Amino acid sequence: MAGSGAVRQATAADTVAISRSLARAFEDDPVWQFLVTNPTHRLERCEVVFSTMLRVQHVAHGTCYTDPDRVGAAVWDPPGQWRMSPAQLLRGTIGFVRGFRSDLVRALRTLSVVERRHPRTPHYYLAILGTDPDHQGKGIGSALLGPVLADCDTEGMGAYLESSKESNIPFYRRHGFEVTGEIELPGGPMIWPMWRDPRPPSTM
Repeated sequence: MAGSGAVRQATAADTVAISRSLARAFEDDPVWQFLVTNPTHRLERCEVVFSTMLRVQHVAHGTCYTDPDRVGAAVWDPPGQWRMSPAQLLRGTIGFVRGFRSDLVRALRTLSVVERRHPRTPHYYLAILGTDPDHQGKGIGSALLGPVLADCDTEGMGAYLESSKESNIPFYRRHGFEVTGEIELPGGPMIWPMWRDPRPPSTM
C-alpha cells in the first residue's frame, strides 16, 4: 500500500472482512481483553461485535475507510452522529449478546463511562482504527486516517478518539492529536482521550 490514494470508502460488503481484521488487531488490546474475558473465544466474539457495530451504525455514515485488501480500517462517525441511538442498539442486540455473552453488562457499563467523557463540541469521532498484525508497520494506519483528517482541516472541524493503548499515543500525536486526560474504567484499564484541532491545509 503506497499511500492514501489506495484508501477507499468501506461499504456493507466489506463488513465481514474488515471485522476479521479488526478482531485480530485488537485481540491483545487491554480494553478488549477487559470487555471479552474469554481468551479462547475472544477473536471470534470480537469479530461478531465489530461486525455488529459496523452494520448497525458506522458504515452507513460513509466515513469508514479501508484498504484494497481490507486488512485495516478507520471507522469514523461524522459530527453529531457518534452516539449509538436506541434504535441502533435494538438492531444490534442479537449481535452484542452473541459477542459479549456474560460480559455484556460490563460492556454496557464501560460504554456509559466513556460516553460521559465524550466532548460535546462538534467533531469527527474516530471510533476504531486497526490493522491486522501481519500488515502493521507499513503505513496503512496513517493512510486510513488521511481522508477524514483532510475533511477536518477543510471544514475547520476537530477530531476526537480514545486510545486504549498508551503505546499508541505517539502515533496519534504525529497526526495532530493530543491527550486531554485519562479515563479509568471501573475495575479495568486506562483509556486516553485525545483531541485534534484542525490544521490549515498548507501545513499538511
